[in-house]
Amino acid sequence: MTTSNQPAHPPLTGATLALGSFVVGLAGFMTVLDSSIANVAIPTISGNLGVSVDEGTWVITVFAAANSVSIPLTGWLTQRLGQVRLFVGSILLFTFASWLCGIAPSLPVLLAARVLQGAVAGPLIPMSQALLLSSWPKAKSSLALSLFSMIVVTGPIIGPSLGGWVTDSYSWSWIFYINIPVGLFAAAMVWILYRHRDTPTRKLPVDIVGLGLLIVWVASLQVMLDKGKDLDWFSSSTIVILSIFAVVGLAFFIVWELTEKNPVVDLTLFKDRNFLGGTISIAIAYAIFFGTLVLLPQWMQEYLGYRAVDAGLATAPLGIFAVIGAPIMGKILPRSDARIIGTLAFIGFAVVYYMRTFFYTDLSEGYIILPTLLQGIPMALFFAPLTVIILSGQPPEKVPAAAGLSTFARMFFGGIGTSLAGVVWNNRTIMHHEILTQQSSPTNPAFIAQLDTYHSLLGLNSNASYALFDHTVQTQSAMLGLNDVFYGAAIIMIIIIPLIWITKPGKAGGSSDAVAAAH
Repeated sequence: MTTSNQPAHPPLTGATLALGSFVVGLAGFMTVLDSSIANVAIPTISGNLGVSVDEGTWVITVFAAANSVSIPLTGWLTQRLGQVRLFVGSILLFTFASWLCGIAPSLPVLLAARVLQGAVAGPLIPMSQALLLSSWPKAKSSLALSLFSMIVVTGPIIGPSLGGWVTDSYSWSWIFYINIPVGLFAAAMVWILYRHRDTPTRKLPVDIVGLGLLIVWVASLQVMLDKGKDLDWFSSSTIVILSIFAVVGLAFFIVWELTEKNPVVDLTLFKDRNFLGGTISIAIAYAIFFGTLVLLPQWMQEYLGYRAVDAGLATAPLGIFAVIGAPIMGKILPRSDARIIGTLAFIGFAVVYYMRTFFYTDLSEGYIILPTLLQGIPMALFFAPLTVIILSGQPPEKVPAAAGLSTFARMFFGGIGTSLAGVVWNNRTIMHHEILTQQSSPTNPAFIAQLDTYHSLLGLNSNASYALFDHTVQTQSAMLGLNDVFYGAAIIMIIIIPLIWITKPGKAGGSSDAVAAAH
């Protein structure tokens, strides 16, 4: 996302350009890294804090939810504070929040710190894009954005691996502490290099009511999804109340934003069919992508016995083709129909998820890595084309709002996807467990033979044999449940393809603003 009416600062040159691009990209990378670095550490964090893994996934979802709420405020904050002040202030607050995460003694404290971290991270990605674009000559803006894309997609490569290594070698707290030296260095260098290039400021009214309603319905919906399984869904009065708050809050939010003169979210953008089709499809696809990205290392650690670092390394190849493909996409996209490329991305995702439906409990690491590696190809075809579709045809003054709203939808659905993926996996696991345990009857010769095998080969008594059998059934049930999740993900990826084709072809080459908003 970029801001309009920027002053015409001359581009940076030489070593200053290189250093400026590096530190601005470093701050953006730090944010992307933190959205994935905790994935493989969730079982460890949960164990150390004495909570279930399901509760531990809140560490991911509250970050995404807080991040999605703060993103729409970026445009207002930029005009109120200036690009550079906002960027540096966000980096410092993000660094402080990272320190709070590291010292958290309990899950509630950690979640509060993650909420702060996600909220102050909102402006970092759009502002890093804007500063990077202002640093490079306009003729080389596509090169600048390709570099930025490579920085962003490197997060999925390094995040799980680094998080796993730090968790196994030191402590989970250090996955947050490592942000402190990086953040302080980036903030200091950005201020030194860019403080004289800040944008002008002006006082603007902020939609307090709209922001309050946004927080109410987003938070209510997120908590409802996260606590639903533990509280047995709508048999719980808490879940019913949260649902009412979410539905009523959303209804009031929509009415208020459509009538407010300076809305925090411009909902009239959905009248444009390109924005409508592109935003819905990218949000749903990102929910599936991020939700399944969290489940994979969790399954590997809980049921396959992988260490956190090994689970991270197994998922790391995700970003390899994405990094390679980012600069290639920058050259192909201006001469192509973005709808075709987006369709190929969704088909690619569907193929990868379908490959994962054949996973089994004795799976070798190579079979886990292969679809993860191939997933980098549709990732490279995903963000930029859909963003061009979303923003094509938008007048320049609408681009910041359109980019902000589509980014909000994508990040919010990422958090929702994490919650829903865990719920679906748990429900399918329970269903398969019930089916499999129906066979554990004293009248079933196969079941009796299995128990006799445990007794004769392993020397287990009756109780231990039953416990081992139940563990085997639970492991198999979790595997079948995960296969169901991937199968559903593949189907949904195919179903949402028509959403791309209700849009009109984007202008040849799109716009720099459109491409700038990618990722």
